[in-house]
Amino acid sequence: MSFENLNNINDQEDEFYEYNGPIIGHTRYTDEELEEFKTLIHAKIKEARAELEFYQETIKERELNDDDIKFTGMEDGGHTNEKEHLSNMANRQIKFVQNLENALIRIENKTYGICRKTGNLIDKKRLMAVPHATLSIEAKTDNGRKK
Repeated sequence: MSFENLNNINDQEDEFYEYNGPIIGHTRYTDEELEEFKTLIHAKIKEARAELEFYQETIKERELNDDDIKFTGMEDGGHTNEKEHLSNMANRQIKFVQNLENALIRIENKTYGICRKTGNLIDKKRLMAVPHATLSIEAKTDNGRKK
């Protein structure tokens, strides 16, 4: 292989990072890219846990206030709806943290960013926006059409 061919390969790799469709022909992200995703995911986990803690503390405060309301017999539907909403938000955060932690496991296994349906790499921009994604946009769109 000549040096000219090596330069062409490097040019093709640069084009790979600008491509926004399915990434075919590359089996995984580089260790440097995986480290970048790992840093992003750790930051997201920290934010999500802080938000979860807020919801849990708010729920505890509401439960303390519930005792006062039940004692006086003045509970209303709005209060119940608020409690249910907070509980749903807390459950959603728990699931989000679990999904992010699963993404960290995939990073350690070097399988992060591989679409579980197509086997192609998920676009880097998608993973930056949704770091726990396991489906490419194409695969997710196909799932939506089949339902």
